[in-house]
Amino acid sequence: MALDNVMKEITASADQRAGEIDSQARAEVKAILAEAEAAISGMREKEEKRLKEEIERLKRQELSSAELESKKIVLSKKKEILAKAFEAMLAELESAPRDVKLEQYRKMVDSAKTVIDKPRAVMSPKDDFTAKDLGVKSVTTDPRIRAGMILQSEDDTVEVDMQYETILQTIWDSEIKALSDILFG
Repeated sequence: MALDNVMKEITASADQRAGEIDSQARAEVKAILAEAEAAISGMREKEEKRLKEEIERLKRQELSSAELESKKIVLSKKKEILAKAFEAMLAELESAPRDVKLEQYRKMVDSAKTVIDKPRAVMSPKDDFTAKDLGVKSVTTDPRIRAGMILQSEDDTVEVDMQYETILQTIWDSEIKALSDILFG
């Protein structure tokens, strides 16, 4: 009997010890799972925060890109409108009545005479003014000139470009900001 008792005690002691080890193992597993869950939760929060920041950055970048594209389109349209206004003004100058053109051409010649004593005029074949009409030494035509004239010295050392397009472009370039403000302000 004593052996049975010893066996029972050893079995009871082993069962008790196995129960303690099982409890400890379960507690450790529970602690490890809790720690892993906390780490995973922390990683998830970090990743969600990074993802939100990335989405916001992409939204800002996309919005900025769209605004830039919008500004490019508006600028392109403004340039187109300004180019049309330039061409319309040039066409108006070119199609002025003969008497108006003659008066303007004479003023151009008078202005150029401060630089060239006896100028020669080169003008569009569409203009039929004589040297006497303009007060110049001679008149020749050049199909590249749309309207206005180029005045030259006898020895070709001095040339004054009085083409409408050149004059208008000079004014246009110096006043483009004011023109833009008037048209789009």
